Amino acid sequence: MGLTVAVMGPTGEIGKPFVAALDRAREVEKIVGMARRPFDPTAHGWKKVRYRQGDVLDRGSVEALCAGADVVVHLAFIIVAGSHESEHINLEGSRNVFEAAAAAGARRLVYASSVAAYGFPALDRPIVEDDPAAGNASMPYSHHKAQVEALLSEVLEDAEIDAYIFRPCIVAGPQAPMLVNQIPYVRWGEKLPGAVRALFDVVPILKPVLPDPGVPFQLVHHDDVATALRAGVLGRGEPGAYNVAGDGTITMSDLARELGYYSVPVPDLAVDATAEVVSRLPLMPDEVSWIEAVRRPTLMDTTRARRLLRWRPKHDATATLRATVAAARPDLSA
Repeated sequence: MGLTVAVMGPTGEIGKPFVAALDRAREVEKIVGMARRPFDPTAHGWKKVRYRQGDVLDRGSVEALCAGADVVVHLAFIIVAGSHESEHINLEGSRNVFEAAAAAGARRLVYASSVAAYGFPALDRPIVEDDPAAGNASMPYSHHKAQVEALLSEVLEDAEIDAYIFRPCIVAGPQAPMLVNQIPYVRWGEKLPGAVRALFDVVPILKPVLPDPGVPFQLVHHDDVATALRAGVLGRGEPGAYNVAGDGTITMSDLARELGYYSVPVPDLAVDATAEVVSRLPLMPDEVSWIEAVRRPTLMDTTRARRLLRWRPKHDATATLRATVAAARPDLSA
């Protein structure tokens, strides 16, 4: 008899590719998903998926989702919102999922964390899974990811359940456009009058400029994240934390070039000074706090996932970037 898998948050940038991968897995018999928004799994051609609307903060709904599940997968997480609202949803919601999974007698729990859980430490080597997931107090997303990992350890300390924690770098790809959409001109450009937008093509000097501090960063394709998570669902390797990143690195200049923008080098001192000012701002928006991520290289070693899970990414950073831009900005690939 195949596995029954409960997925909290199957409709997001990671969720849909992951559920599609599960739906194809012969070891999986049934998938039950829950999120706040309306969603029709049949529209994606999925055969094994049943869906219900529900909120991660509603303990009864979470318990009903986990009942009878062999594996519980937690993908629900608020990335951008007010810091206090995000903390409430992320921590209380995660506690509900973890406790419900343990109470339901699930064999495994799979949690999608992030490279941000490490807190962007100043290291002269790639990050490995034994490095502490200490978070970064200046960046709510990072801080919350670290808090949730600590919460998972606390809740499951005496539970007979295997926990797999996946820490992907920036996730991108055709179904994950956030990397591109968070760039101000991309977000606001469609709101500009057509004649104004046309000037960017007619007069090259008017093209947007992205600052490049020269810090390399990793990307991972959402399909490669999906296969890593699926390995955890199937119980491959051993429980524990796994770094997930595609081969190679890119910089902001690479992103600018793919978008048809200009890039300009930014001195280290300027980046540090800006980050220092931002970190002291009251009521700092979560989006702005991401500047912490470009102060220094934050590169991960993925040897553990490759060795224990036999995981191999099919897309490198450059290919993932190109696929992301092509989907988010089809006007550039015309």
